[in-house]
Amino acid sequence: MFNIGVTELILILVIALIVFGPGKLPDVGRALGKTIREFKKASREIQDDLEKADREPDKSKSA
Repeated sequence: MFNIGVTELILILVIALIVFGPGKLPDVGRALGKTIREFKKASREIQDDLEKADREPDKSKSA
């Protein structure tokens, strides 16, 4: 998806350190990790619901 090399990653981290400061950087990382984890969980739940609906016969067609 993205083609980020080591140099670009270091540049992004340095900019983040300047913007947020060393004290806030762990909090920002923790919040970002929690956000990504919640997004993956919600995506997984939606996918499971869709797969479950595909496996179950459609009850509206039988009536």
